[in-house]
Formats: sequence, structure tokens, C-alpha cells
Amino acid sequence: MQTILAFAFVLGVLVFVHELGHFLAAKRVGIKVLKFQLGFNPTVLSFRRGDTEYSIGALPLGGYVKMAGENPEDARTGRSDEFLSKSKWERFQVLIMGPVMNLLLAFILTAVILYQGAEKLAYEDQPVVVGSVLTGSPAAQVGIEPGDRVLSVADKTVDTWEDFYIAVSMRANREVPIRFIRDGAEQTRAVTPGASKESRFEIGEIGVLPNVHPHIGSVVPGEAAEKAGLQANDVVLAIDGETITFSRQLRDAIAKRPEQPMTMSILRGGSPITVTATPARRGDSGLLGILPVDDTVRINPGAFEAVTMSLQKNMQYAGLILETLWGLFTRETSPKQLMGPVAIAQLSGETAQLGLIALLSLMASISLNLGLLNLLPIPVLDGGHILIMALEGIARRDFSMRVKEKMLLAGFVLLMMLMVTVIYNDLTRITWIERLMPWR
Repeated sequence: MQTILAFAFVLGVLVFVHELGHFLAAKRVGIKVLKFQLGFNPTVLSFRRGDTEYSIGALPLGGYVKMAGENPEDARTGRSDEFLSKSKWERFQVLIMGPVMNLLLAFILTAVILYQGAEKLAYEDQPVVVGSVLTGSPAAQVGIEPGDRVLSVADKTVDTWEDFYIAVSMRANREVPIRFIRDGAEQTRAVTPGASKESRFEIGEIGVLPNVHPHIGSVVPGEAAEKAGLQANDVVLAIDGETITFSRQLRDAIAKRPEQPMTMSILRGGSPITVTATPARRGDSGLLGILPVDDTVRINPGAFEAVTMSLQKNMQYAGLILETLWGLFTRETSPKQLMGPVAIAQLSGETAQLGLIALLSLMASISLNLGLLNLLPIPVLDGGHILIMALEGIARRDFSMRVKEKMLLAGFVLLMMLMVTVIYNDLTRITWIERLMPWR
């Protein structure tokens, strides 16, 4: 139920904001709006105010604004308040305001979220210096080693670990050149990122980790860690010779060794020491009695800084979205990274469990995607209608109904192909459905 409610909330807000843009722009230029509906029929609530009927449909998968004289086949009176009676500039304003409102919503939500403050892993803003390489990983197979300083991925400069992860994640199962410095000399290796097993989406990874380690935040009195001599602020470098980079690796390593002695390489006060500890058994898992913590930095921007950061982040994410779309066209990005309504519903439910801020963050991301996708020059979408008007302006004449129908049909077919792809992707992420697909 929480998943359904979260999905309805997220999609409802996004559709409302989008259609509100069209509605307000239409009213501003003097177009008569006949209906403003959220969701699809059957209608569960409806009322009229002035010339407009406002209604809510039972299926929260979209919405629309119906304007007088909007379609060429509609009966027209020639009145000045009809959509097609307006100039191309006025119609452009109506069409563009839907996507603009989604982009504006993404900007406002991101600014609000940033203003609340947030924590991020400290290493994300650091240069990409390889700390360790996972055995058997794509990076290990091509000879990338600890200490290598990665400069670019697929000829795109990566200044930080955040840049690096984004660049690699978009190219699962696609061979990419990775340029790095080793001992002062530049080298390039062709690497094929594998798909992460920890994600339902096809996210690329090559198996390199930063040179960071978790520390012990606290030690539970009387538990195995205290008995072994572990202390708060000890930095855990390795367990049984296996490098530990993140706190989740430390928790997993402990859980796998109930009642088994393990050798821990520790950094205490800058000095390396070795501690032998034996996790107690709790059910089928090991428990040491420590709180593993990753090094983080907290961001607490002021109002103006939050607005500036929101603008920067949305521009960055917009560039990534456009790069992903281009990657789909050039086959550098896997279509399996696309998600449809089922995946959005799942994410909405999972994110809602993390709190309102997490849900608003997801909404901001989807709103940015929705705004940009609607601006694509594909007939049927707002951007497609704008393209047709622009071509008519260049030709200095309106296209015939037959030509417009063919263009809209082509756009509809393309959109349906995309919809089939994303829904197929969504279904393959549901375990019991994927088992029914013998070809996978």
C-alpha cells in the first residue's frame, strides 16, 4: 500500500505541475480551457468553475489539459479564444510551459533538499587514485593497479570519484578506453565494465575502489571487539589480508565469520597494529560489537548557496540525461538502464521508507527527466509539436492535416517502442517474472 500511495503522490505532483504549466500559459494568452484532468478515466471526482471542468481520474498515470480548438479536427468557431486561432508564438508559450514547470520543480526541490543539509562520503570529491582492485574484476583483467591515477573514461575527463562512477555506470558491457597515470607516464587500457550485481539496473562497474577505510565509531562493552582490544576511532585496513574499503564490507566480513578468529589490520593513532578478534554467533551471522563508520563530510549551505548548488547540480544532471539519450542512439548506453512506471513505483515505495526528503529527491530527479524528455523533438511530445510549428514557420505555411497525421503517427510509434522497452526492463527486474523468461 505504501508503494501505491508513494507512486500516486510522486506521479500526481509531477503531472499536476506539468499540466498546470500548460493551463496557466493558456489562460495568460487568452485560450479557453475546457478541461483540466489528473489521471485517466474513469473519473472519480469532477466539478466546474467558469468555463473549465476540473476532474480526477482513477488511474494516476498521466493527465491533460483540453483547450478549445486545440486539434485541427475539432469543430472550430473561429473565436479568438481557440488554441489554433492564436499566433505561433502564443501557442509556443503554451506548449513550452509544461516542461518548463517540471524543470522549475526539479530546481526548487533540489534547492530545498540541499538547504536541509546533507552528508556525503568524503572521498567522492577527491581525485581518482586507485586504492585497491577487486580480484577478477574488469580492471584487474586489463592490469589496472593500486596507485594508478585515472584521468578520463571514454575520453571524458574525470576529476573526482563521483565523476568516475557516473562515467563508468553508464557504460555497462560497453568497451571504453580508460586513461591513467602510473609512475609519471600516461597509459590507456580498454575496459569493459560489468553490470553491478547489487543493482536491479544495468549499472557499469570495473572493480576499482578508492584508498579509504572505515573506522570504528564505537565499541559495545562486553562484546567480542572489546575483549579483543579494539577501540573507537581504530581504522580497519584489512581482514585476513583482504582490503576493507567501506563499512558495508567490514560488516559483511564480520557476518561471514561467526566464531572464527580473524586477523584485523588496524591503524591506531597513525600506527599500524594487528588485532585478532573472534565474532560471536548471533543466529547464522557473526557479531563483533562495533559500529563501522565511513568518513563523511556534511554540507550545510545557506539559502543563496543552496539555490546556486541546485542550479549547478540540475545542469550537471541534465547533461548526463542528454548524454544517456545520445548514448542510446549511438549504442554506448544500454537500454536496460531505462525504467518505466513499474520501476518508478518500486523506487517510490522504497524511497518513501527512507523519509520525505528522500522521496522529494526522487521526485526532483524524475521531474528533471520528465521536463527534458518532453522537450525532445518527437511528434506527440510537447517538443514535437514545437518542432512542427517551427518547420511550418520556416516553410511559411501550415502543413496539411495528412502530413501532420503522418508525423504524429511516426512519433507515436517511436514512443510506443520506447514504452515497450521500459516496461520489459521493469518486468525483468521482478524476480518471479524473470524466472518465466527462459531466454534470459
